[in-house]
Amino acid sequence: MKLAALCDKDTAIGLRLAGIKETYVSEKNSIDLWNKIQLKEDIGVLFITERIAEDLGRELSDFRLRNMIPIIIEIPDKLGRRKDHMDYVSHLIKKAVGVEVGKDK
Repeated sequence: MKLAALCDKDTAIGLRLAGIKETYVSEKNSIDLWNKIQLKEDIGVLFITERIAEDLGRELSDFRLRNMIPIIIEIPDKLGRRKDHMDYVSHLIKKAVGVEVGKDK
């Protein structure tokens, strides 16, 4: 299984430097690129920027409900974390284990 990313150009450069070789850069229409990625069966973990995840909206939510793989991890882009962002990974851990994971404020 591969690591892949659906992100903007600047984030893709950083992820490539971190070792993620399969990056999909969304310039305008994220839906078309998302539809291509859904067909790939060799992706185990997909990093996706929060802004693109917001653009995909219901498409991404429906995919998460129907599929266990790839694991989709939303990451901030070059502009930083969105204030209204919901961390799905922490939510899944809390749901599975019953304990909230995160740093204390």
